[in-house]
This record gives sequence, C-alpha cells and structure tokens, in this order.
Amino acid sequence: MDSAPLLLIIYHSQSGNTERLALAVEEGARSVAGVRIRLVRASAASEQELKESRAVAFCSPEYFGYMSGAVKDFFDRTYENVREHVTGKSYALVICAGNDGSGALTSIERIIVGLRMKRVQEPIVCRGDVSAAMLEKCRELGQILAGGIELGIY
Repeated sequence: MDSAPLLLIIYHSQSGNTERLALAVEEGARSVAGVRIRLVRASAASEQELKESRAVAFCSPEYFGYMSGAVKDFFDRTYENVREHVTGKSYALVICAGNDGSGALTSIERIIVGLRMKRVQEPIVCRGDVSAAMLEKCRELGQILAGGIELGIY
C-alpha cells in the first residue's frame, strides 16, 4: 500500500458538469508530487477513506436548492463513525449550480460543522455553464490542497 498522504475528492454528478469540476481538482492535485489522490463517487466513498485522508474536496451539484442525494447519503452513512476521526481535518467545497448554489452550500456546511472539519478555502460555486475559468479555479484548488498536504500544513 502506498504510504503517501491522501487527498480525497468526493463527488456526485448526473449531467457530467460536477464531474468535470472534480476532475479539474484532481488534475491540479496531480501536479504536486508526493500526494496520493483518490477521486471517488459519493455513492462509492467509504468512511475508511475519509478517516485516512489528510484533506477532502467535496463536489456536489445543487438539486432543488440542496446538495445531491448521493452526497447526503455519504454523510448519512459515515457521519457517526467518522465524527471523532475528522475533527480539524481540512476540506474545501465545489458546488455546481443552475441557480445560486447557496442551498447546497449551506446544507453541506451545516453537516461539516458537526464534523468539526476545517475549511481551507472559500467554496467554489459554479453557476450555470462550466467555463474554462471555473475549471482553472478547480485546478488551483487541487494544487492548494495537495500542496498543503505535501508541506504538512494539512
């Protein structure tokens, strides 16, 4: 097993837009040596991966003013068993929204308050079409997260 520290990227996507953003986070992170990156759909993400990670990027679409059901299911499945293991763990959020994204953002952050994780960057909210500029922001986020892990900050 690779002993390099882990950056976990958890996402859900139906249309492919949130997946494009998550892939950009992964691409940016891969530019940093010495960090293991795991990109995983929320439906397949495990509590063990969350416990083992040094930092997490949560990427969710906004559906009906809320996070995706798959991301909510991930939190429901893992919350009680990881709560004591993720206190202070670094995280960042990426929201893909047809509207303003505030509902998904608020609902995810409410759960993360209970997990006592530490936000390391303002959330990225992509409103409307996924633009080249938004993909670049996500690549930069990946570099920031992986770089922080590499330097021992996270």
